[in-house]
Amino acid sequence: MKIYFYTGPQCSLCDSADVELQQTSMFTSLDIEKVNIRTSTELYHLYGARIPVLKRADNEKEIGWPFNTADLEEFLQ
Repeated sequence: MKIYFYTGPQCSLCDSADVELQQTSMFTSLDIEKVNIRTSTELYHLYGARIPVLKRADNEKEIGWPFNTADLEEFLQ
């Protein structure tokens, strides 16, 4: 499953989200693309105040911080 991980430089919340993501049972089957929102004005306006955000490529559903491993497991189903 393809996941977009919207992040930014020096984002400690993003680091915490990454740890949670690595603890999910589906982690090894995920295709995760980290996207720095500062590379695009549009992405910065969409996600600047909300990062970290994960977005599924298949259905475009999003989950924003704060989330835990159980939240992620449900999101990835």
